[in-house]
Amino acid sequence: MAARPTWKGYLKVSLVTVPVRVFPATNTTGQVRFNQLCGECQTRIQQKKWCSSCDREVDKTEIVKGFEFEKSRYIVMDDEDIAKARPESTRIINLLRFADIETIDPMYVERPFYLAPDGKVAASAFAVLREALVGKAGIGKLALLGREYVVAVQPRDNGLVMFTLRQARELRRMSAIEELDDLPETVNEDEVKLARQVIGTFAGELDLSEFTDDYQAELRRIIDAKIAGEEVVVQELETPAKVVNLMDALRKSLEQVSAGKKKPAKAAAKSSAAKTSARRGARASSGSGRAAPARRRKRA
Repeated sequence: MAARPTWKGYLKVSLVTVPVRVFPATNTTGQVRFNQLCGECQTRIQQKKWCSSCDREVDKTEIVKGFEFEKSRYIVMDDEDIAKARPESTRIINLLRFADIETIDPMYVERPFYLAPDGKVAASAFAVLREALVGKAGIGKLALLGREYVVAVQPRDNGLVMFTLRQARELRRMSAIEELDDLPETVNEDEVKLARQVIGTFAGELDLSEFTDDYQAELRRIIDAKIAGEEVVVQELETPAKVVNLMDALRKSLEQVSAGKKKPAKAAAKSSAAKTSARRGARASSGSGRAAPARRRKRA
């Protein structure tokens, strides 16, 4: 099934304007979702709109949008009023600043989208901008899903990816976390060195597909068991041991990782030896036309 665009408009750099389409880069299909049911008869609950003043149910065609400008006082905003709020960003992603990609703080990054040219005529200019942006991110604004976002546009594969960014006012200061006030100013260098060794044993190429959603998988397992009328087996979670001596815990971690790396090698050696023995037995059996006799142990 072809992807459907979330937004259509123009990508602008100075006097260059390219028609583009914006597509969601994330997919939430397959997640377990629940419905609200009546506990007595398991019928799905209906959400009714009720007016406490008129004491009646209100049809969706009668509902209007209102903004509370004083306590219990509202101004009604219809679709025509809302449509008048049309900044440039409703139709144009105007890239006004360009920065190195690594200078964008991940704390600000919110949601990814893909950008693609809208039509064959736009493809050439789109490709030129993509190549010109290598190593850079263009910063602009886009009105999307009922609000205006700051966005970062950067090259990815044969297209462009756009990230919506949080406004600076949306991020809380770390200084507001009181628990961070009492951290020690100095640390034990031996512990740091050992901790780096432990971390180093887990270093490697990152593949996020290895990190599956175990919570969703467990929900699905429980649901399937209940549908089949089977007993739901609950796995007990181990409580992490309290660290009394950090240095001992780090040493044990390093020993555990080292032992884990040695086990596969031993298992492989045993497997290889077993296969060799099996091959020898097979040759002996095929050569005589009958099973090879077992060797007797020599007594001491």
